[in-house]
Amino acid sequence: MVTADERLEEKPPYGAVDTEKNAAVTTNDGPVTIWTRIRDLAHRAIVAGRVELRGVAPIPVKERTVDRTINIFTLWWSMNANILPIAFGMIGPASGLSLRDSALVILFFVLLTTLLPAYLSTLGPKIGMRQMIQARYSYGRYLVSIPVFLNLATMTGFCIIIAVIGGQCLSAVADGNLSVTVGIVIISLVTLVISFCGYKWLHIYERYAWIPAFIAIIVAAGCGGKDLANQVPTEPAKASAVLSYGMIMASYMVPWACLASDFTTYLKPETSSVKIFCYSYFGLATPTILLMTLGAAVGGAIPNNPHWQAKYDESLVGGILDAMLAPAGGFGKFLVVVLAFTLLGNLAATSYSITLNFQMLVPVLFKYRRGGQFFLNMENFLALIGYWSSAFLGVVLVEHFVYRKGDCSRYDPEAWNDARLLPWGVAALASSALCFAVVVPSMAQVWWTGPIARTTGDIGFELAFVVSALLYVPLRWVERRYLGR
Repeated sequence: MVTADERLEEKPPYGAVDTEKNAAVTTNDGPVTIWTRIRDLAHRAIVAGRVELRGVAPIPVKERTVDRTINIFTLWWSMNANILPIAFGMIGPASGLSLRDSALVILFFVLLTTLLPAYLSTLGPKIGMRQMIQARYSYGRYLVSIPVFLNLATMTGFCIIIAVIGGQCLSAVADGNLSVTVGIVIISLVTLVISFCGYKWLHIYERYAWIPAFIAIIVAAGCGGKDLANQVPTEPAKASAVLSYGMIMASYMVPWACLASDFTTYLKPETSSVKIFCYSYFGLATPTILLMTLGAAVGGAIPNNPHWQAKYDESLVGGILDAMLAPAGGFGKFLVVVLAFTLLGNLAATSYSITLNFQMLVPVLFKYRRGGQFFLNMENFLALIGYWSSAFLGVVLVEHFVYRKGDCSRYDPEAWNDARLLPWGVAALASSALCFAVVVPSMAQVWWTGPIARTTGDIGFELAFVVSALLYVPLRWVERRYLGR
């Protein structure tokens, strides 16, 4: 019988192709068109090993050769060392929390929820599987399409938020002479170039992208520092407000776990799990906590500064950064452009995972409706992804720790694409769905506040994780008993 690894080796390995078969094509039928040039350039990039060719199939052990573990730290650090966490931090004061309360909520919930993506990052080198491929061992070959679709919607939503913020920055620095829409297009096109090249070049880019980002952010904080101390007075924080803002923090961090192993599958299998965990944990948590806290300080100072308020009303996040850097003159304008492009680290890595997820799902169409209330729309979006992500991770982790005893060798690589060897997925899907009987009454959103949430605040994501995990234990036992797998 042909093994999974042997079938994989029939395909070109990562970064290698048949140079004769894939040589650039020329034409004698007339002048070379722009599309021909693009095609030739793509062929040369593939031949040179600059583009990752492997799709979602598990990575054979002999191809897991990367030993530069520090790449994991720089990847996570760069994805979060940008202005996106600043935007999320601004939600705290907008929700009525003081700077101190916002900072404490950020610190606690980020430190707690980063445990999930940090741990799942350690599984990539051991099993060589992308995160949603590993999920097939819980959800089955076909029912896994549901969490894959939700993951695609989540990542696409994040990409839209990032692109909009980047577009706002470019529009703000051009004093309105460049529309936000054109700014979004510019950010998106540059992202495509980076994410197209795949795993190797993504890690190289992320290794250095954070440096100009942090320099620009430090200068912005320095220029606006004297105004950050002038915070708007707030009422004492209520438990419901604290938990609701904590849900926003969790909704930012938890979805990373749904793509965590995508970035570690090429590491050597013997790579220290402790090292991967620490690099992932601190690479994710450190810049996020620092920049979200800065965002909370900015958000609390805006109403007391008329110039900041006017720029914020005009271009939201981009406008406030432009206002903070105004004392630096033309150099400040340059730094706003730099800050816009710092988002590429996050956007490129997320786009890389989107391409992998699309290979697991038949393409579908969905719309994202832009509204005038940017932060309100962002908060509503985050709430939804926090709930489903938590339920999904509860199931995946119970499968790993309870039914596979935390042993990566129990994931049969031959089964990854064979429905006859994988679970049906009924237990996983039922657990994820049934937990919402408790989650819905515990949600506190603009469009719905459940009876439990009226007293406690939003505890939906916590209950989604716990209840889905508890339900999965007996349901998976029944599935295994009658199915045998």
